[in-house]
Amino acid sequence: MVKKIMVIDDSPVIRKVADNFLKKEGYQVILVEDGFDALVSVMEEEPDLIFIDVLMPFDGYKTCQIIRSNDSLKKLPIIFLSSKDSEFDKARGLMVGGNDYLTKPFTKESIIEVVKKYVGN
Repeated sequence: MVKKIMVIDDSPVIRKVADNFLKKEGYQVILVEDGFDALVSVMEEEPDLIFIDVLMPFDGYKTCQIIRSNDSLKKLPIIFLSSKDSEFDKARGLMVGGNDYLTKPFTKESIIEVVKKYVGN
């Protein structure tokens, strides 16, 4: 079964790069522009993993907290994807329910490694 990966980021460039990297590895990719739209998409699409940007109009921290408040989504891996790379930012991401934190700019290898860590091939 093909794994579904959701990428939530307000940057069209980041969405496109992530889409290209993930599709080349055989994953199905769902692209979402902001956290607000993601809340509906998560329920409709039922992804196996989410990458979420921190800095968006409806920010990634709030989006993660809301997703985590749904009992059926508590085990869904959520990976923060951000240019903010301080230890505080990483700790905050984990405190609101994120499983991991990947700093931008990311490489194909780093994004695929995280996906395989949480959902396998």
